Amino acid sequence: MYSFFNNQFLPAEKAFVHVSDLAVQRGYGIFDFFKAVNGKIPFLEDYFNRFYRSAEFMQLPVSLSREELKNVVYELLQKNGVADAGIKMVLTGGYSPDGYEIATPNLIITQHALTMPSSKMLEQGVKIITHEFRREMPLVKSINYTTGVWLQRNVKAANAYDVLYHLNGEVSEFPRCNLFVVNANGEVVTPAIHVLEGITRKNILSLSGMEVKATTVTLTDVLQASEVFLTSTTKRVVPIVQVDDAVIGNGKPGPVVQRILSELVKKENA
Repeated sequence: MYSFFNNQFLPAEKAFVHVSDLAVQRGYGIFDFFKAVNGKIPFLEDYFNRFYRSAEFMQLPVSLSREELKNVVYELLQKNGVADAGIKMVLTGGYSPDGYEIATPNLIITQHALTMPSSKMLEQGVKIITHEFRREMPLVKSINYTTGVWLQRNVKAANAYDVLYHLNGEVSEFPRCNLFVVNANGEVVTPAIHVLEGITRKNILSLSGMEVKATTVTLTDVLQASEVFLTSTTKRVVPIVQVDDAVIGNGKPGPVVQRILSELVKKENA
């Protein structure tokens, strides 16, 4: 398998950064992740928009133009000969002279196996737990996942699928996913602030023929919802049937989740 490192394609085992990189020294950097399906990448411009936006906010110039970056991504797919894959782009803080100052960023693009939710997971739904926390820069897709990684022990101990962040009664997001709730009025809502603006989230918000909106969502809203689900690039839509010790609705995935998943797949294949 090949990876792309700054300006060249290399065997994956030879693509690495020096220990002085701020990604190693301070966890400073950004990334983005998208998938290729049958050799095509759905919503690629949306992912690029977020990547360049995160890079600008974090003061990390991207050495390639959008067109150059697009060509690199598709050439990587072609070199590796895998039509269905996950693609990860990482932009690091660079080789810092003092372990604190931003330097020239390193751009690393890698290809990964694409794993989607199982049919059993979609049919039965999943359990999640909650944790009081809010990410420092929620609009930036930072490489800093300290809290999410640290909480994996709690997730596994609870036999759960993921952990939902909340603060002062207001929920925000999962470490790698967005949250949606179907409330008592049949509206589909998602937290409006303090969240990463996921591309799957964006596409669900733009679905026609459905009442979907971004607004404040409380932990009480989640527990009283008829349906709850999480979304991400590789998970698409996963129904949540239990939050901590509370069962959501009748404890089974509902019709709204199924409809949204169906519409999302259509958009991906359009």
